[in-house]
Amino acid sequence: MATNKKLIVGNWKMYPATLKEARKTFDDFKKQKYSTKNITTVICPPHIFLTDIKSRFSGSSIFFGAQDIFWKEEGAHTGETSADMVKSAGARFVIVGHSETRANGVNNEMVSQKIGIAIKKDFHVILAIGEPERDDHGHYLRFLEEQITESLRGVSRNKVQKLVIAYEPVWAIGKGKSAMTPDDLHRMTLYIKKILMSLYGKKVGSEVPILYGGSVNSDNAAQIVYRGEVDGLLIGRASLNPEEFAKIIDRVSKGEK
Repeated sequence: MATNKKLIVGNWKMYPATLKEARKTFDDFKKQKYSTKNITTVICPPHIFLTDIKSRFSGSSIFFGAQDIFWKEEGAHTGETSADMVKSAGARFVIVGHSETRANGVNNEMVSQKIGIAIKKDFHVILAIGEPERDDHGHYLRFLEEQITESLRGVSRNKVQKLVIAYEPVWAIGKGKSAMTPDDLHRMTLYIKKILMSLYGKKVGSEVPILYGGSVNSDNAAQIVYRGEVDGLLIGRASLNPEEFAKIIDRVSKGEK
């Protein structure tokens, strides 16, 4: 994933409510006019819609991903979805460790196991990290370091090429919240890269792409990417608005600040 292209990932979360609405959302997005130069676009619909949405696109400008996977290949795990299942449905990317799954009980050890199976199955893995709040004593920095090192436990240097880090500070996620400032984001990306370089060496660690997520819109997207010096964006609710999502991609593609 270490390329000059910017990676824009749309996480639909548990929306829309019906397959009909999901089809309309995706079809409306396909109709939008936007630049895709130097952009890799990934859409992650709910698992149940993945096969159908993937079948509605035959081009090469959009890839598809899963919002999560289980850490076992198969077995008596009612309600879970395996890596092979989402891969057969058309996913090439997978998000693991999103704050919303962590809030439901997923811990760093579980995330590590998910990463291991995802890499084994040849996915591009988007590891989501982020502190729940800021403090004046730097505890959030230690929280992030622990989250990264424990989540990547068992991931060897030669497997890191399939890894993307998505930094989503929890305090910036959600309706009515504000995105992190580009300057503050830049400092955080340097800190994250420092941790990655300590794990994998300067060359390998510095080449792991870092995305930002949290209250991104078409007005701030390009500033976040270029002034914040990140490799792309992980977008939640705005990715469900076809016009807004296309506008975000277009402005990042053109470097409009």
